[in-house]
Amino acid sequence: MLISYLTNYNQAEETKTKPRPGARDAAQKMETSLDTISRERIEAAERLIRPHIRRTPVVEIEGRDFGLDTGPLTLKLELLQHSGSFKARGAFANLKLREMPKAGVVAASGGNHGVAVAYAAMTLKVSAKIFVPSIASPSKIERIRGYGADLVVGGERYADALAASEQWIAQSGALAIHAFDSIETMLGPGTLGRELQAQAPALDTLLVAVGGGGQIGGIAAWYAGSIKIVGVEPEASPTLFKALEAGRPVDAPDGGLAADSLAPRRVGERTFPIAQRYLSGVTLVSDDAIRDAQQALWRVARIVVEPGGAAAFAALHSRRYRPQPDERVGVVICGANTTAVDFSAH
Repeated sequence: MLISYLTNYNQAEETKTKPRPGARDAAQKMETSLDTISRERIEAAERLIRPHIRRTPVVEIEGRDFGLDTGPLTLKLELLQHSGSFKARGAFANLKLREMPKAGVVAASGGNHGVAVAYAAMTLKVSAKIFVPSIASPSKIERIRGYGADLVVGGERYADALAASEQWIAQSGALAIHAFDSIETMLGPGTLGRELQAQAPALDTLLVAVGGGGQIGGIAAWYAGSIKIVGVEPEASPTLFKALEAGRPVDAPDGGLAADSLAPRRVGERTFPIAQRYLSGVTLVSDDAIRDAQQALWRVARIVVEPGGAAAFAALHSRRYRPQPDERVGVVICGANTTAVDFSAH
């Protein structure tokens, strides 16, 4: 079911308690992200990264083709982006907007961010070291290596890879490219929102998968409340759902079928205030619903998508999100780094 939250803090309630340790820093990050992830900054980032990214297509499919009692659905096929996911936008934004040290760049990732940083670094001839956990899919590990990055596989979850990357940063002086919680990483997917609005200007609602919140933060900042943005998370890794309940980023479970892309343990400090201001709600989907959505996208549209990339569509397909009769709904299909289809036997 869809869980909706008020979009503004209750200031009176906040003043009843003493500030938590670090609350001032969190407030500063909130102010910074709300001020700097603007349409103007997204426009400027788009001009810089445009030569390096694809303008991914949209396709309109009748809801009845999936057995749904809805009108046409607009699918934004960002899985066709360089490196196989939307993450390429944020990777190029980081490399183009920030000064590169001689030590190159370093990234921790469940998989897709690492693939994207490796691709962007190869394209721009920058050295890259990528840390991923053991749950990263073989296809993502293979792509990172194929792009020529120095790959380190270790630990069970994204948080383990992040800790290892931080040790390397302190030792090497390499530039950290965060998977979701940086201005540049959010400006990247902000360009996705800009692109989609031009391609499908009549949308009422957009469903977007959430891990750390970088994608939905950038997209929501672009739309700035002009349409309804709904986050979708796996039940097994409800990072934004738990943060909205608590009123701040908190640790959440980090398991499930999509753990290599949608399970960072907690939503980003910079992404959270944007989500809190602009999102209409968050809905949770089961692993079974994600798997069913993958199969439906392949069966009906011959779209091969990884679990995290299918999560937003799973909210519709499982009927956890039920549009109004005339509601024009879009879905971001955001990643395809999977070996779900084996062509070797054909």
